[in-house]
Amino acid sequence: MSDSNTTDFTNPSTFILMGIPGLEAAHVWISIPFCAIYIIAILGNFTILLIVKREPSLHGPMYYFLCMLAVIDLILSTSTLPKMLNIFWFNSREIDFSACLTQMYFIHCFSGMETGILVAMALDRYVAICHPLRHSTILTNPVVAKIGLAVVLRVGMVILPYLLLARQWPYCRTNIIPQPFCMHIALVKLSCADTLASSYYGLFVLFCVMGLDAIFITISYIQILRVIFRLPTKDAPLKTFGTCGSHLCVILASYIPGLFISLMYRFSQNVPGHFHILIASVYVFMSPMLNPIIYGARTKKIRDRLLWLFTHKEP
Repeated sequence: MSDSNTTDFTNPSTFILMGIPGLEAAHVWISIPFCAIYIIAILGNFTILLIVKREPSLHGPMYYFLCMLAVIDLILSTSTLPKMLNIFWFNSREIDFSACLTQMYFIHCFSGMETGILVAMALDRYVAICHPLRHSTILTNPVVAKIGLAVVLRVGMVILPYLLLARQWPYCRTNIIPQPFCMHIALVKLSCADTLASSYYGLFVLFCVMGLDAIFITISYIQILRVIFRLPTKDAPLKTFGTCGSHLCVILASYIPGLFISLMYRFSQNVPGHFHILIASVYVFMSPMLNPIIYGARTKKIRDRLLWLFTHKEP
C-alpha cells in the first residue's frame, strides 16, 4: 500500500509504524536499552513465576497477585517490544491492520489490568494489617481467583469499544503512524470520521480505570495508616508499614512517570515530538522491567529463594 497521505485509506490493509520520527539515524542505538529492558522484563517476570511455583511458603494471596502482575507484564512487553525492535533493527515498519488493532487493545487492556492488580495488592495489605486474624478466611484462593477474573473482565470490557470503533472508522488521511506501536490516540488522529465520542470515551476510561484505581489504593492506605499509628510500640508502625514497601514502590513506579508524561504533554509545548514519543515508549515498558526487580530486591522470601535458586544454599 502506498505511504502517500493523499491516498484513500478506508479499510487499510496495513499501517506503517515510523518508530521514533526524527531519530531514525539513531534507531540502532536506541534499540540497545529497549532490548535490555525486554530481556530484563522476560527473565525477571519468569523468575518470579518460577520461584512462587516452586516455593510452597509463597502460595498466598500477595504472591498470587504478584504472579498475575508478572503474567500481565510479560504479555504487555511481548505484544509490543519485538515489533519495535524489528523496526529499529530491520526497518520492518509495516503492520497488518488487524495486528495493529490487536496490539492497541493489548497495550490499553493490560496497562489497565496492571493498575487493577495494584488495587488487589492494596486490598491484600489492608486485610493483612487491619484484619490480620481474618486474612486467611477473607482472601481465600477462590476469592483471589474471582478478584483476578474481575480485574480482567472489567478492563477487557471497558477497552473493547476502542477496538470496535477503530475497526469501523474510515482512514482517509494516511496510514502512517508516527510512533513505534499502535495506540488509540494515534488511530484517532488518522481517522477522518467524527471521533469526538471516542475522545470523550477515552476520558471516561482514564477515570474509570486509572482514576478509580488510584482512589481505591489511596483509601486502602489511609485505613492502613490509621491502624499503624495506633500500634502501641515505637518500632511496630515502621515494621508493619515495611510490609507494604514493595507494593508502594511499584505504585510509585507506575503512577509518577505517568503523571510526569501527562504534565509534559500539556505544559511542554516546545519539547520536540520525538522526545515525547521516546519518553512515552520508555514509560510503557518500565513497569514490566521494574516490577520483578522491586519485588525481588525488597521481598525477603523471594530474595532468599532467588539466592537458593542460584547457589542451592539456604540463606
